[in-house]
Amino acid sequence: MKRPLAYVTAAWRGDPCEITEQAAKYCRAVYDAGFSPICPTLYLPLFLNDAVPEEHKSGIDMGRDLLRRSRVLVVCGGSVTEEMKNDIATAQRLGITATTLEGILTVKGQGHRRR
Repeated sequence: MKRPLAYVTAAWRGDPCEITEQAAKYCRAVYDAGFSPICPTLYLPLFLNDAVPEEHKSGIDMGRDLLRRSRVLVVCGGSVTEEMKNDIATAQRLGITATTLEGILTVKGQGHRRR
């Protein structure tokens, strides 16, 4: 079964290890909901230095390109940052569905009996 691409965005702030752990949890939930998660936060820091302006811009450009290829934007977490607002606006402009993680998990659960 081919899974649609889902771009994962959240308020990525704090300790890099905690960010990576939270991003992996979000991606696992998106995967379990039937999507192929795309989360630049998990891999871009491995080779890009965000403190270098050119590399920071490259990271933004790569993220936008990946968002363009996605079928859905999944907004995770309880707060919304400016970066997330930009992701949402880009998705709207491109006609990409935007939803929350809770939204896709709720839809996935439809038709299943609660235990």
